[in-house]
Amino acid sequence: MTNSEKKEEEILSKEKNLVDKKDKKNEEDAALESETSEEKLKTTQEKLLRTLAEMENQRRRFEKEKQEAFEFGGFNFAGESLTLIDNIDRAIVSFKNDENLKNIKDLNKIIDGIEVIKKDLVSIFKKNGIEAIDCINKKFDPNFHQAMMEVENNTKEAGTVVQEIQKGYMMKNRLLRPSLVGVAKKREEKVVKK
Repeated sequence: MTNSEKKEEEILSKEKNLVDKKDKKNEEDAALESETSEEKLKTTQEKLLRTLAEMENQRRRFEKEKQEAFEFGGFNFAGESLTLIDNIDRAIVSFKNDENLKNIKDLNKIIDGIEVIKKDLVSIFKKNGIEAIDCINKKFDPNFHQAMMEVENNTKEAGTVVQEIQKGYMMKNRLLRPSLVGVAKKREEKVVKK
């Protein structure tokens, strides 16, 4: 081989190496691009799943809020309406205890009419899930009762509700108004020093 042939062969060899290197680089780039595309796809899928989960959680939250708004929409109205029952009870007690009214022969008819109104109001409350809290002779529970005083009483266990000052009410599973109560406490025995 002549020098020119050798040089030509070297050039061809270098060109072939360059082409091989370019092909190899192109293959590597294509592999990198495909990996990044797969990674991008995976990342996008994860974001999509998170977004869908977040949307589902928000839908559930809105559904729950809508249900609570439907169930407890009249909560404030119901709380304010309790004063009607309180005032009706006070009126009945007032009529029965007033010495001037005891001489009126139709007093019992008036009281009966007021009690019919009270029964109707209690019936409407029950239809709407509002019921009085039964508290007499029950253990004091701060979730349902508000202690107004302690009553010395050795016949009941300490912490037992012995007096109801104002009725408490529940609306379905929510406290509408706590019962105002008197709670039993043990009478302190005085030690006489000699």
